[in-house]
Amino acid sequence: MSRRQMHPGLHPIDDDLVRRLIAGQFPQWAGLAVERFPSGGTVNAMYRLGDGMVVRLPLVEGGAEDVSMEQEWLPRLAPHLPVAIPEALGAGEPAEGYPWPWSVYRWLAGENPEAGALNEPVLLAEDLAGYVTAMRSITLPGAPEAYRGGPVASLDAATRAAIEELRGIPQEGVNCDAVAVVWEDALRAPGWDGPPVWLHADLMPGNLLVDGGRLTSVIDFGCMGLGDPACDLFPAWNLLPAGAREVFREALGVDDAAWRRGRGRTLSQALIALPYYRKTNPAMAHNARHVIRAVLEEF
Repeated sequence: MSRRQMHPGLHPIDDDLVRRLIAGQFPQWAGLAVERFPSGGTVNAMYRLGDGMVVRLPLVEGGAEDVSMEQEWLPRLAPHLPVAIPEALGAGEPAEGYPWPWSVYRWLAGENPEAGALNEPVLLAEDLAGYVTAMRSITLPGAPEAYRGGPVASLDAATRAAIEELRGIPQEGVNCDAVAVVWEDALRAPGWDGPPVWLHADLMPGNLLVDGGRLTSVIDFGCMGLGDPACDLFPAWNLLPAGAREVFREALGVDDAAWRRGRGRTLSQALIALPYYRKTNPAMAHNARHVIRAVLEEF
């Protein structure tokens, strides 16, 4: 199905629009090739610009708010992190009928890792733990609050609604009673009582780039900010197999309460994503199914 059916309010974007935006605002790049880059992303469209750049344009109004935040914070975060993150080369403005700000970034090479098909799962777990540790150690002042960074209970209504929605989609085969038990366990876990820490807050496989099985880049910082450190445990269930999951946990020194919160947060995201994206974004739906299986197997 078309990406344009993924969300209400999607703005149509095509190669010609991107060429006009580039020509009008960055004439030095006007002669470069423009080509849509296929992505499982849900908020932005990406277009290769020549060999060394990518144009990233919000598909919906909500994504537009992330553009200025990334342009402000990514240059400040980059020196503190062990892997590459997006580097903005140009800040685009609304024009040509396109209503929101947009960005030109340096192209980052690599491929998205796929759960169940990792070349070096243990090494990748160590790389991810190193990245999360580095994020948590950042002390830059004035940080925004992370999307999803608040208490687990703030996700309760949406999670329960998703479970009920999945009860009405038996073909997905989700054991809704079992996932409800896991969710209740996350709600009972002690909350984070320390200072909020810097988070990426959306460590999905589609936001990671690997080369030779090792983490080389983390992208899409639209959810970043301060919050509960359990928010950055997502790869434990959305990507890593059981053995590497334990390596990730040990490297981060995650206690039982944080593990239960992290597992619940990851499950919540998957339960909400599956009914929403099952017909419009195969990559998101596939990973949501993987998360649900991984969580139930562990629990």
